[in-house]
Amino acid sequence: MKAIKISMLALTLGLMSFTGTPVKNDGAVKVAVAGGIVWKSESIDVGQIPQGTPKTIEYEFKNNTDKAVLITNVKPACGCTAADYTKEPIAPGKTGYVKATYNAAAVGAFTKSVTVTTNAEETPKTLTFKGTVVEKA
Repeated sequence: MKAIKISMLALTLGLMSFTGTPVKNDGAVKVAVAGGIVWKSESIDVGQIPQGTPKTIEYEFKNNTDKAVLITNVKPACGCTAADYTKEPIAPGKTGYVKATYNAAAVGAFTKSVTVTTNAEETPKTLTFKGTVVEKA
């Protein structure tokens, strides 16, 4: 009986959605998150980067709320990544960006993140990027 209860609980949790709602737009699936901000991509694979060559990754989002959205903080997870972002309020229906520039100093695979806080969401959004730094030829 206990095994059945555990199985039912696992099934119920598995069927629940803990992420954003997929939104189809221009043939591409985008992820809508709480607050009405739609990120074009939340995770980017940059592939191979030559060692010592900084790589800039741009995350774009659209404000689908009925009020201006302001990015209040952008925090890279480590000192090897610098961040830039749209400083002015993003009007409803307009787009903004967050850029992460990775200093590709160490050879090997990497996964990095940038945490973004806005006035439209209670929970900060974590954006990720990954790739491999290869030795210059």
